[in-house]
Parts: sequence; structure tokens; C-alpha cells
Amino acid sequence: MNPAPFRERLAAWFDANARDLPWRRTRDPYAILVSEMMLQQTQVATVIDYYLRWMERFPTAAALANADVSEVLHAWQGLGYYSRARNLHAAAKLGLAGNAEALERLPGVGSYTAAAVATFAFDESAPVLDANIIRVLARLFDYSAPVDTAAGRAFLRARALELLPAKNAGRHNAALMELGALVCVPRKPRCALCPVRPFCAAREPGKLPLKKPRRAILRVEQNCVYARRGDEILLEQQTGRRWRGLWCLPALPNPAGAPLAELKYPITHHIVTLRVHRRAAPAEIQPGQLWVPKSRAGEFPMPSPHRKALARLLELTDS
Repeated sequence: MNPAPFRERLAAWFDANARDLPWRRTRDPYAILVSEMMLQQTQVATVIDYYLRWMERFPTAAALANADVSEVLHAWQGLGYYSRARNLHAAAKLGLAGNAEALERLPGVGSYTAAAVATFAFDESAPVLDANIIRVLARLFDYSAPVDTAAGRAFLRARALELLPAKNAGRHNAALMELGALVCVPRKPRCALCPVRPFCAAREPGKLPLKKPRRAILRVEQNCVYARRGDEILLEQQTGRRWRGLWCLPALPNPAGAPLAELKYPITHHIVTLRVHRRAAPAEIQPGQLWVPKSRAGEFPMPSPHRKALARLLELTDS
């Protein structure tokens, strides 16, 4: 493929069709890092409001670095994968350097995120391989092996480098992303609308990219306590890796009887059944537990499943 005419067509299409996303209006590396961390595992439509609220609350890296971790987790509440918020908080304290290699040394910043910040903030000619670009490249070059292997990533990185311009690399990478988001979509690609269709080698684009077989979904149970003391609710601060610093309904090691409420939620190859059992208020609470007025429960950062369960329980018991 001749990269120059490909880039020209792609750039012209992008200029006419790019969505007005708030993180595209800035070259601030901190703001771009915030958007990239939020966009991991989360759809653009969901991220926009969270991003705008976050930037209003923590407009600079210094503002985030000086915030309490509980405030940071509360602002992230609802996005899930809370390690992203903790890593962003830690990265803000360390400062954001101006190249992908240095950025990759920050907590929670892998090769993709480092390249994205470097190219969008500093216009570094770094190949960016997000899900959209991976799909576009796999189809452009009719790559019929799994893309989520070392060989697959190496192949796509090499093709991305071939297409990458020496200047305006950020615009080029954003255009590839937008093509994947709006035209070269996962199940039914809109090939008739594709501005670079003459360059595409895919014979059956809807079947690409290929991936390794999925891991089996594991089903697990989580049992918790709903204890009341008047208008106060017992909560427990988490110390584990996934929800460290968040507040949940206390764990119940030996459940018995029917639960008062039950809901299911997914977490990375798992389907969790959360069952909440009503129990009398304990005479003494354990370290890490706290009686919280129900009117103030919303001030405590909670993972979405426990927040939803608590809202349902309050509706059941206060109606």
C-alpha cells in the first residue's frame, strides 16, 4: 500500500466527519490521560459526562495530586475498574513527561495509553493500537490470524508504523480511531461509506479481526450483611486489590436463610451473584466498619453493585 494517498483520503474524511469530543479540544497531557484512562473498558457515550465532571473537579494534575483518595474514588464512582482511578491519582503526583517511553513508566499506563498521550498531546509519531485501530488494520491488510497474540500485535504495530506520518501523527491516529468507531464497526462494517475502501484487502471484513478463544465465564457468589441501627447502615471499607478504599455492605462468611435482595453483575470473566441478608445490628463492629447515616451514604464511594443493592434495600425496608 502507498501510505501517502491513504493518509490524504483518511484525513479529508476525518476533517469532515470527526465527532466533537471534549478531549479532542485540548493538547493538555493530563486531560488526555484522564480521557484515555476513562475510555479503557468504557464506551465513549458513558465517558463524556464523567470526563467533564472530573475536569471541573480536578482541572489540573496538581489539583488531582492534592485530592484525598476517597474524593478521587467518589468522583470515579460508576465507571468501575477503580484501579484506574488510583493509578491516575498516583500518576498525577509523579508528573507527565513528553514522550511515550517516559509515560509508560507511570502507574497503570501501558504501551497503548502512553502512545495515545504522546501522540495526542505532544504529536509524537507513535503507533496507537486501540480496539478500533486494531480492527481497521486487520481488515486493511486482511490479517487472518488472532490479533491478541504477540505475533498479531507485532504485525499490526509494523503496519501502523508504515502508515504513520512524520508530522500530524495525532490527527492521523485520531482519524484511524474514528474510522473504526463510525464506519469500520465490529459486526456490520459500512464498507460502502468507507473513504479508504480502495486500499482495503479484506475479503470478508465482517469476520475480522480474529481473536483467541475466550476464557470460560466463572460464576461466583458474594454474600453480604444488611444491618441497621435506626437510620444508620453498617458499611465496611475494602482492602482488597479490586475495590481498595471503597465502601461496601459487610461480608457475610456463613450465610443462612433466604436473602433480602439479590443481583448479578459481571467482572472480568466472572458473573457474580450478590446476595444480601438482613442481620441484627452487632453489639460491636469490626475494624474497618462504620455506622453511616442513610442520608449520607451517597457521600461514601461505593462500587456500583453495592450502591444498587443498598438503594433497593432502602426502598424495601423504608417503604
